[in-house]
Amino acid sequence: MKTRRAHLAAALLTTAVALTGCASSEAGSVPDGWGTLRTKGVDVSYPKGYEEQGAGERGRHNAAAAVRTEGGRKVSVITVQLGFTEANSAEQAAIAAEAGIQMGADVKGHKDVELAGADEAKRIDFTFKATGEDGGPPKGTPVGGVILAGLDSTDSAFAVRIDAQRGSLPDGDLDRIIDSVEVH
Repeated sequence: MKTRRAHLAAALLTTAVALTGCASSEAGSVPDGWGTLRTKGVDVSYPKGYEEQGAGERGRHNAAAAVRTEGGRKVSVITVQLGFTEANSAEQAAIAAEAGIQMGADVKGHKDVELAGADEAKRIDFTFKATGEDGGPPKGTPVGGVILAGLDSTDSAFAVRIDAQRGSLPDGDLDRIIDSVEVH
């Protein structure tokens, strides 16, 4: 009987350890070796190869930003904006965030997305052709973008935007960036 209980206890302990290990892949998790943009309303992680920008380097409306360059040109940018509009819902925040997308972009519309810490959030997928300005990809280069928008715990609007030149950000990394978002 004692042997049976010992085996049962060992099996339960193994199951508990296995379940604890699975928790690291939930929303808000950060893959090993990644950096994290931390702001008062939302955090988002980024893969190796990105450089976090200081306040003097990023756009004045961005609370945080990270950039990846290749050959001296920006191929991917991740930004966080906070309080950029007076929104009362994730839908309103998404509409306001969409206004910042380059004219002529192909916007795929809004859809619900689950983000750790957010009651509701929207995802906007879009593509556009690079203008060749501001150190970005050469003019006409296809760029894909995603904006995640909603309200933080203080009901202030946030937008996390990920732009990447086609082929510069694997889909798996994009998914991991989105999964890393934590709203507070």
